[in-house]
Amino acid sequence: MMKEDYNFSKIEQKWQKIWEEKGAFRSIEDPQKKKFYCLEMFPYPSGRIHMGHVRNYSIGDVISRFKMMKGYNVLHPIGWDALGMPAENAAIQRGIHPQKWTSDNIFHMKRQLKRMGYSYDWSREINTSHPDYYKWNQWIFLKLYEQGLAYRKKSKVNWCPRCQTVLANEQVIGEKCWRCDCQVIPKEMEQWFLKITHYAEELLSGHEGMKNWPEHVLTMQRNWIGKSTGAEIEFPMKESSRSIKVFTTRVDTIYGATFLLLSPEHPLTGELIKDSSEKEKLKQWMEQNRKAYPGDFTPGEGEKEGIDTGERALNPFTGETIPIWVSNYVLMEYGTGAVMAVPAHDQRDFEFAQKYSLPIRAVVSPDGKPPSSKLQQAYEDYGVVVDSGPFSGQTSKEAMEKMARYAQEKGWGEKKVLYRLRDWGISRQRYWGTPIPVIYCEKCGIVGVPYEDLPVRLPYDVEFKGGEGSPLDKAESFIHTTCPRCGGEARRETDTMDTFFDSSWYYFRYCSPKENKLPFRPEDVSYWLPVDLYIGGVEHAILHLIYARFFCKVLRDLGLTEMDEPFPHLLAQGMVTKDGQAMSKSKGNVVDPDDMLKKYGTDALRLFILFAAPPQKEFDWNEKGIEGTHRFLHRIWTFFQQNMGLFQDESRESFQGVLDESSYKRLETRMHQTVKKVTEDIEQRYHLNTAISSLMEYFNQIKKEKDRLDQNEKGVQLLKEAMEKLLMLLSPFAPFICEEIWESSGHPQPLIETPWPSFDPEMAKEETVTIVVQVNGKLRDRFEAPRGLEEEQAREKALELDKIQSLVGNKSVKKVIYVPNKLVNIVT
Repeated sequence: MMKEDYNFSKIEQKWQKIWEEKGAFRSIEDPQKKKFYCLEMFPYPSGRIHMGHVRNYSIGDVISRFKMMKGYNVLHPIGWDALGMPAENAAIQRGIHPQKWTSDNIFHMKRQLKRMGYSYDWSREINTSHPDYYKWNQWIFLKLYEQGLAYRKKSKVNWCPRCQTVLANEQVIGEKCWRCDCQVIPKEMEQWFLKITHYAEELLSGHEGMKNWPEHVLTMQRNWIGKSTGAEIEFPMKESSRSIKVFTTRVDTIYGATFLLLSPEHPLTGELIKDSSEKEKLKQWMEQNRKAYPGDFTPGEGEKEGIDTGERALNPFTGETIPIWVSNYVLMEYGTGAVMAVPAHDQRDFEFAQKYSLPIRAVVSPDGKPPSSKLQQAYEDYGVVVDSGPFSGQTSKEAMEKMARYAQEKGWGEKKVLYRLRDWGISRQRYWGTPIPVIYCEKCGIVGVPYEDLPVRLPYDVEFKGGEGSPLDKAESFIHTTCPRCGGEARRETDTMDTFFDSSWYYFRYCSPKENKLPFRPEDVSYWLPVDLYIGGVEHAILHLIYARFFCKVLRDLGLTEMDEPFPHLLAQGMVTKDGQAMSKSKGNVVDPDDMLKKYGTDALRLFILFAAPPQKEFDWNEKGIEGTHRFLHRIWTFFQQNMGLFQDESRESFQGVLDESSYKRLETRMHQTVKKVTEDIEQRYHLNTAISSLMEYFNQIKKEKDRLDQNEKGVQLLKEAMEKLLMLLSPFAPFICEEIWESSGHPQPLIETPWPSFDPEMAKEETVTIVVQVNGKLRDRFEAPRGLEEEQAREKALELDKIQSLVGNKSVKKVIYVPNKLVNIVT
């Protein structure tokens, strides 16, 4: 018999031990079983898990446990994204070595994750700060170097003065460091880069097959890759043999190009001003305006300023002489660093031309007629070309094609595709990262470390004082080495790799975490990958998720995998907030999971964090919610304890009462409907919150019908079946209490090894209603749905209708009004 008290702490300890001793979640490749690889983005070992972790990992755990019960061979691994600046900063501030700080944090967080009951295969645990992991970072780097995909050059980079290191373009947000929010400054440095631009088109075209990614994530990636199709045109300089190349996506407007603009950093700017009588003035102005950041792709924001170089160029289409200006809103990092200014058809150019009294000439109009009055703003749409010589009267699309072809025939232009994406700068001037496996020899130049000498280990005995430079710069025993090619004196590279390198391929390593001849065994990867469900935050859309896709393609081209895309299904979970703000120590609104676990137990925390909102949506923490899930679990515990006699093998003489047929039918129907709904909510929609809601309603139905059915043997059998299925369905969400009740009610096989319950489709049929769909109050369509359809599902169903999609289009949906079982009104 069960003990009376619901002692969640004791129950948790018991089942943690059982699962660990049995290796309940260990994954072994089995070609006879269908696999499911569920992966949450692995954590940085900061010291404690936070509510964002709890939500992310609880989502993955529910789906993994569900798939296990459905008979899948599930790989659900965990590890540590353990390198990076916080550990080094801790070493500087607290006098503790990054390795010890990291190890201590992992120890504590691992204990927390185990307490949460997550179904991880801990035998596959990885730690990116271990040499047996970062050895393979170095191996991959050398392969990239051999393929010409890793190179070193002097370049202007993003420098964070506080972190004392370079940042990749993707790590600069609004000209500030993504980690510390410090103002980033441009700096010239020798850096190592990975040629991600080599895969720009494939990274973009791959989106076509990624149907199970959130559209806003794909949009963020498309914008970052930034494909532009247009033409490159050469404008010859009037008093020189040189020419200036410009890239334009609107060559149809070239007859309206009335001046050229160069970036202050364009290679020609220095030459253009050297003979000017205003040389010093021009030079001073350009120095003041050389503030474009490598990661800045928003030219034209803020005050537009410029200066006339005094030099002139020829418009190759018109033969007209036009001035060459230098402007602060033209970036060297995009296109050629020079643009043809067409003020009538580009608002930035229009504002610049008005400010400096430069000509404005309209050459495209909506109706093919020149404007009858002075333009008040730029006309930026496509239209019909006017005042453009032989191209007049053609549509913009026709003119763009013919003008590009004409320029190519004449030898001063060609069609071209450009991308905003820039190569990934991976050099970091910090200690706690993977050493770049390169040696510099005066005789031989750059030499890769031989594969047999990997890993290049981080030296332990270094000083952490902060300030300029990496601790490795002062580690003489690390720096001085022998050239593997000529045997002469040489020095090691002291920069370490961006830690996003570590996380760009870790999902491969989970397949073969102990492999010592390759980063992973191709046959293991062939079985487990791709990742069937990847769960993480949307903030990684243009950092980790682009890099990981890039690495997958590189490893494919190295012959280690046949896979093109690693993550066919991405679930971007929403943030956990409190009082409408992201949780942070500085705001004093952090809720410590450990406090909640002590007070309410693991199952209550898991259940609440999944019940509060759909996984993809943000939700605001409210402790009353976890009090509610704790009470719900306590009611289940009490109900089963009071009715444990139903599961005992004893005389049936007390069960000879008359069967209440209507009660029997109600519970039987609800049982099949609930199994169907929970199954589909988990498997098809990941609507875990509505699954939990259904289980709460189902439990209430069981309690309601119990007294009408427990006097008849047939009724008792249905009650037992209904109660057992409640435990089965609830177990992925609240595994501890369910396993304990299941065992106590006489079931020898644990729930995690018990098959997921099935349902009878006929008995699970629900009463349907017709719901009308309005757009701004006008009837536009209708659909059939089960009575009691949830608001979120009704909204989704309405917005999926073809007629509604064509009406709403790209309009912003302000709100959706739902009248249950009757109508959905979409307000745009």
